[in-house]
Amino acid sequence: MTKDGDVAEYERLLVDVAASGRRLNRDEVERRREAGERAAREGLALRVLIGRHLAAVREAWPERPLSRRATLDLLAVVEQSVDAFAGGFERAQRLAVRQEEAERREFIDDLLYGRSDLGRIAERAERFGLRLSQAHAVAVARGPQAYSEADPVAQRVERAMIGRFGDRHVLLTTKGGRIVCVAPGDQEDVLTYFARQAFAATGGGQAAIGRPQPGPRGVVHSYEEALGALELADRLDLDAPVLRAADLLVYPVLSRDRQAMEDLVGSVLGPLRAARGGAEPLLETLTAYFDSGCVTARAARRLGLSVRAVTYRLDRIHRLTGADPADPASRYTLQTAVIGARLLGWSASER
Repeated sequence: MTKDGDVAEYERLLVDVAASGRRLNRDEVERRREAGERAAREGLALRVLIGRHLAAVREAWPERPLSRRATLDLLAVVEQSVDAFAGGFERAQRLAVRQEEAERREFIDDLLYGRSDLGRIAERAERFGLRLSQAHAVAVARGPQAYSEADPVAQRVERAMIGRFGDRHVLLTTKGGRIVCVAPGDQEDVLTYFARQAFAATGGGQAAIGRPQPGPRGVVHSYEEALGALELADRLDLDAPVLRAADLLVYPVLSRDRQAMEDLVGSVLGPLRAARGGAEPLLETLTAYFDSGCVTARAARRLGLSVRAVTYRLDRIHRLTGADPADPASRYTLQTAVIGARLLGWSASER
């Protein structure tokens, strides 16, 4: 029902079946499906097309009175025709949606992994709402399970983002079971809001935000920074709901020279293994002490111990290592070694 020829053919078909009382044959049904597919590709609205069907039925309806049987036969053919037409329309729409999803997924893969020509990525980006001529930042959120774009959790986050910001040149997707948000680098509020919504939707998940970086390659770098921040959170037991790569830059620097870090950890913390009860309690004490801003009372609350017990452990660490956690000069060495142990997965129980 997209062109005059289709309308005329349909009207002739109705006149014929009204006179004969027959149903549509297989070829006629297929032609109605093909007409529906053409209409979908042309971007016409199905509601309007159904209206045209009914108008054609009125034009082709016989002027002579019809028996109840003939009327029912004709209406059955109309139903058969509309069903075939709508089926073709929906089939074309599903195909278009699948193609659009495939193209979007291919673009996202190329964007986040930089696997395609950067100029071509920039050209395709505008179609998906991004202007890669400016800097962008990437936030990655994870929860207790893997998420896809069809997952209710991911859709809930997307609805919240659209409701708050509308069209702000933001791309929301999923990758590797995580929810990903790409936003202009100067719109910090977008990524912060995304992190909060993801935290709520995932039931207490964790989000990491990469630094703003320019151009298509910058999206890749920011995405990798966000993933790296989540990896650091696993290795260092960081439980903050939102991690910012800019705040964690010291850790990659510390782990860049692995051999030097291994030597430092072994040299500084190795003597703790001689302690009665092993090194683990003392290493946990150091971690809590530094995470508490070197305030003994706070560390005691973290560990569920008395201040006296923590003070005893810190003194024991001083005697074993020769480094005083309370002394600023020694504190830096000890804290760096503790961070290195967590980065390297150093086991205090090894001998």
